[in-house]
Amino acid sequence: MQRRFTLFVFAAMVAGVLAGFILHQTVTDPAQIKQVAEGLSIVTDVFLRLIKMIIAPLVFSTLVVGIAHMEDSAAIGRVGVKTIGWFIGASLVSLLIGLGMVHLLQPGVGLHLTVPAVTAKSDVTAQALTLKDFVTHVFPTSIVGAMAGNEILQIVVFSVFVGTAIAAVENRAPAVMALAEQVAQIMLKVTGYVMLFAPFAIFAALASTVATQGAGVLLGYAKFVGGFYLSLSLLWVLLIAVCFLAVGRRVLTLMGAMRDPAVLAFSTASSEAAYPRILEGLQAFGVSRRIASFVLPLGYSFNLDGSMMYCTFATLFIAQAYHVPLSIGQQLIMLLLLMVTSKGMAGVPRASLVVIAATLSTFHLPEAGLLLILAVDHLLDMGRSATNVVGNSVAATVIAKWERELGAGTL
Repeated sequence: MQRRFTLFVFAAMVAGVLAGFILHQTVTDPAQIKQVAEGLSIVTDVFLRLIKMIIAPLVFSTLVVGIAHMEDSAAIGRVGVKTIGWFIGASLVSLLIGLGMVHLLQPGVGLHLTVPAVTAKSDVTAQALTLKDFVTHVFPTSIVGAMAGNEILQIVVFSVFVGTAIAAVENRAPAVMALAEQVAQIMLKVTGYVMLFAPFAIFAALASTVATQGAGVLLGYAKFVGGFYLSLSLLWVLLIAVCFLAVGRRVLTLMGAMRDPAVLAFSTASSEAAYPRILEGLQAFGVSRRIASFVLPLGYSFNLDGSMMYCTFATLFIAQAYHVPLSIGQQLIMLLLLMVTSKGMAGVPRASLVVIAATLSTFHLPEAGLLLILAVDHLLDMGRSATNVVGNSVAATVIAKWERELGAGTL
């Protein structure tokens, strides 16, 4: 069944690209192309809405059960410290690879594009992402509001409190535990139903993108797009190498288990779409449910490796395109700024662009530089999303190994 699903996904990707190419070549009226693309996007939007419908109850139920099964609050704190430590290290590595590669490849130097006027504006609002705003936003004023808005980090905070309280109660509230476990099982079953629509959503997403932009968009941005994907490849190699040091040859089995979630995230350009499949795949690989349920939701807020690399790469690409020199000191400050602001990405539409817009204004780079990357942002978002899947699955596996909670699995 798993192999058949993968074949359907790849077939949908190929068919989507071909259909989009044919539409782009045969329909010459931009208004008609836009109308067709909007029609196709309905399928993708419905699928992503169904995924978001699952996320909140799935995160809450699995995290509460996972934490409640931990021995005591010390175990929760120990796992939490290790997890955050890993995320900080992975974030620094991602940012530094992006910084090093953009200097090595120089994708913005000699760019033969019409650079927009400095007064030009993009449709992305540069929000002031302050530490105070981020910290206060972490704690929900209402769990109902957090679930309604799919605020993963707020749901995690509430779930940690509930799970810790259950663990502290005598007999561990068996009725509540049974309810949470049953909700988790039901939501995983719902996930199976929703995933039946994935190939159709993938077809629609790719057909819409290629129809509106055409395959030729890659030629003009070949150095930028190719350089970024090369940088992502290096990050993948590094993550897999670290995982190999932890679990040995089983890393190949892990990558096989993450194949479907990564392809799903890539083709829909959404990390959220892959969340249920990552959770299932990690447990099948042998990661204990309490570790997977604890690390994965946190990873969606703190460990977006592909997105962080993109912020560094794209910001310096814009600086190169405008011939704006940045000193080493400024670039290091930029890394620290991105280290903090990138942690607020989860749940924000076009979050990477929002963070880049804020960074551009901080370093007095023209906001119009965003117009240079908007044309290919969706194509790059596909790679970012797939990388986030790999980064979070490796993080959960390594943490499970440290905690001696990595079993043989069923794969």
